[in-house]
Amino acid sequence: MKKVYVIGSGFAGLSAATMLAAKGYDVTVLEKNNTYGGRGRKFEEDGFVFDMGPSWYWMPEVFEKYFNLFGKSTSDYYELIRLNPSYKVFYGKDDAIELPGDLNELYNLFDKIEAGSGLKLKAFLEEAKYKYEVGINNLVYKPGQEISELIDKDLIKGLFKLDVFKSISKHIKERFKNPKLVQLLEFPVLFLGATPADTPALYSLMNYADMALGTWYPKGGMHKIGEAMYKLAVERGVKFKFNSPVLHIKNLSENLCEIKTSNGLYTADIIVGAADYNHIEQVLLEEKDRNYSVNYWNKRVMAPSSLIFYLGVNKKLNHLLHHNLFFDQDFGLHSNEIYKNPQWPSNPLFYACLTSKTDSGVAPAGHENLFILIPVAPGLTDTNETRERYFQLIMKRLEYLTGEEIEKHIVYKRSYAHNNFISDYNSFKGNAYGLANTLMQTAHLKPSIRSKKINNLFFTGQLTVPGPGVPPAIISGQVVAKEIEKEFKN
Repeated sequence: MKKVYVIGSGFAGLSAATMLAAKGYDVTVLEKNNTYGGRGRKFEEDGFVFDMGPSWYWMPEVFEKYFNLFGKSTSDYYELIRLNPSYKVFYGKDDAIELPGDLNELYNLFDKIEAGSGLKLKAFLEEAKYKYEVGINNLVYKPGQEISELIDKDLIKGLFKLDVFKSISKHIKERFKNPKLVQLLEFPVLFLGATPADTPALYSLMNYADMALGTWYPKGGMHKIGEAMYKLAVERGVKFKFNSPVLHIKNLSENLCEIKTSNGLYTADIIVGAADYNHIEQVLLEEKDRNYSVNYWNKRVMAPSSLIFYLGVNKKLNHLLHHNLFFDQDFGLHSNEIYKNPQWPSNPLFYACLTSKTDSGVAPAGHENLFILIPVAPGLTDTNETRERYFQLIMKRLEYLTGEEIEKHIVYKRSYAHNNFISDYNSFKGNAYGLANTLMQTAHLKPSIRSKKINNLFFTGQLTVPGPGVPPAIISGQVVAKEIEKEFKN
């Protein structure tokens, strides 16, 4: 059997490893940290269970489709709960709306905010459904190796319906005028790592995922996804070596590579780089073996980093839902300070997640598990003083907008930002989400899943196709495994 070494055990690495093991390859995952899951890990402290990264469960059929490949279902591993309301948006003091999980209720809500917008939303989501079905079935499972992949009869037939060459910001503002509704519809594309003005309207498919397919929660926490994928990988024979950071990759011949880790040397027939693409290229490979230059990487448009606070609160919070968005400040200014003029934001928008609202098992009785995230530009100088300044700023706004005392009830506190993303994941510029999904960084215009210099080196994850997010990462692993199987036919 050909020996495959997968570097990194995030969602893409787990997906690729399991797919290849199922095809009969001898697969070993090398993970620098002490557990699997990458950004989707958990940590526990003082009775609180915190998901370290992703907190939104969208596109449930992508997860189901993945497990179905192995004769399994998500329900074999975790219980899914649909959230209703899906989330809450704060626009100011005593000015908040809760997004209903039921579409008819959502149409009525839109009508109350802007007369006639309910029917417009219905039409908007019908268009978005078409984009979702074509995008998910025809685009995201393609390897992005040639522009010819886009010469597909369904894609060509529906090219104008896909709105590839129009921004989603323009697409939304042509239909809705109320600024609250515009912000609400622009919000999901922030997961793609670019401003709505720079994101193709194709990605209104995210609105369909949000509003029609719903927001879900795997009981126990988002880390249950990684746990399920790890269990499935082990069932399929994948081996794991934790606390094994890779130090160097050497090309021995056309068919063999040597991997040097902190605790040994390995000879690989095939390598899958599921860790940070830039780190593998610029640090682990010799210069002659790299796909891209330093200049190339510095010109990439990166998705944001994040300043995160994990908080344990010793009382129940009455005015927050499971997911909460705070749009009480200037969205345009914050976007500019992330993408156009990178700096620590003046008055940032932020997000708060209260998993204990849905799941009593993630916090001690009578307590809350509170996760706060501020999107910030990658590549910033990250200091403890800066983190504390933003903590105080956000606490004041959170208490003011919810009308609840919170800070003095905090019994556990941990922060996480650029320096942590770099030390834990070797993350390029400390980014949190990967490569932004701009038009010029789509499909074959992303960093390639194949090395141009080393025949048996492949890449997967959020810096290559199809892009950032948990479902795309899982798909990315499937895509690279399929390409390897096509090439090597084990």
